[in-house]
Amino acid sequence: MWLLRGAGRDGGVGAAGSRPGRRTGARPRRRLRRRFTGGVAAAAAVALGAGLLAGCGQGATSRTGNSITVWSEENLPDRMAATRKLIDVFERQSGVKVKLVGVDEGQLPQLMESAAAAGKLPDVMGGIPLAPVWQMYTNGLLDTGATARVLQALGRTTFNPNALKLTSDGAAPLAVPSDSWQQILVYRKDLFARAHLPVPDTYAAIVKAAETLDTGSTSGISLATDPRDVFTQQSFEDFAVANGCKLVTAAGKVSLTSPACEKTFSTYARLAATGPAGTQTVDTTRATYQAGQSAMVVWSTYLLDSLAGLRDDVLPNCPQCRSDKTFLSRNSGIVTAIKGPDGAAPAQFGEISSWTITKTAHTAAAEKFVEFMMSGGYEGWIGMEPEGKIPVRDGTAAEPRKYVTDWRTMKIGVDTLKPMDQLFPGAFLDRLLAGVGNMQRWGITQGQGALVGATEGSLPVPQAIGSMTGGDGTSAKDAADQAQRAVSALRKTLAQ
Repeated sequence: MWLLRGAGRDGGVGAAGSRPGRRTGARPRRRLRRRFTGGVAAAAAVALGAGLLAGCGQGATSRTGNSITVWSEENLPDRMAATRKLIDVFERQSGVKVKLVGVDEGQLPQLMESAAAAGKLPDVMGGIPLAPVWQMYTNGLLDTGATARVLQALGRTTFNPNALKLTSDGAAPLAVPSDSWQQILVYRKDLFARAHLPVPDTYAAIVKAAETLDTGSTSGISLATDPRDVFTQQSFEDFAVANGCKLVTAAGKVSLTSPACEKTFSTYARLAATGPAGTQTVDTTRATYQAGQSAMVVWSTYLLDSLAGLRDDVLPNCPQCRSDKTFLSRNSGIVTAIKGPDGAAPAQFGEISSWTITKTAHTAAAEKFVEFMMSGGYEGWIGMEPEGKIPVRDGTAAEPRKYVTDWRTMKIGVDTLKPMDQLFPGAFLDRLLAGVGNMQRWGITQGQGALVGATEGSLPVPQAIGSMTGGDGTSAKDAADQAQRAVSALRKTLAQ
């Protein structure tokens, strides 16, 4: 069963041009200024010519054909154009024709349901986040055998093990993981040094810093509290997985009233109290930090280019930034994984995007295409926006570190482009790559992906957070109870 988004979630563009959907987290909707040179096409041609496509589809049992339809959630015009260039190479070398269709993440459930009912599923889908992957699997729409053959051809050992785990149901691979974005905590190193505060990588350190640096002119932390946006759930889940708070138990029982979850709710409320007045959104959290009015912010890795002053529409505008637009990036520290008092180890929230092959696909052609996009076309795909497309495939059997090495030198930005390894220390880029292994997700490894998707549609957790932080007297315990009841009702609906 597909549970669609609730009222107020249309998947559209938020204020100031940000797009905070399920797939993208705090992701700006913007034009893509990157250009793909002949080098991408040449690399793709070499990969295809070397026989990477040979043998794909052996043992396929679905339809055969020499043309496929590919849906992509990378549906912005410039990303569609970049994908089309990669497809052109694939078509020339393979002889397979590809119809590329851009789909909006907010409309994907309806589109999939209609296509399945009409017997017109696409052959392949790209850029699909974890929850929809699991929803499609639950509804029997995926060809896990074809996916397994692609992974075998590419080499499972070339992928991050955690990415494979999050996209598999036991031994059955649901999708081919392609890339990741991650939630991060950004903080003002200069303010922390002045106050003799440690790096904010634990609950205790974050709370202490927020309350110490909440001085009136500067807020302690910019933290999402918008009850109508999945970005609030993503921000909360970042703290939840760090404290061992689980959406459901191994047996599938909703567990938002566990001691670990109640601690997460109470900590979130305590931190939100040090933030700016009013409801905090995907846009206001970034704007407050970049104006120098907040000591910390929780956002996604899509913040990195605006923080570095590479986007004219959202340049840092702190007082010091007026004469030096690099001031904020030079004085910002970045924490990836954090740890709560009940957490076993540091962890973080993040998203895995994947390629899926449907149950009615032209199997051999679909397998060829996905294998190409994860080999000859891979660097062109992740190069569209490297800060939000962290590779989950390290390299090839012949060059085990090829993709993670090349990713470091890819350029980010819109109006100005700079290589990541010139903007950020190597140790930080190491942490982003390692973050794929630290990533945890509510409900996914418990096989409750359909429930996760339902919560991202009706937003019971953000609504509970909104009640808790809205000044109406709702306690952290009350908020946990509210979320528990609402998610339990969703789970019951899914079981019917």
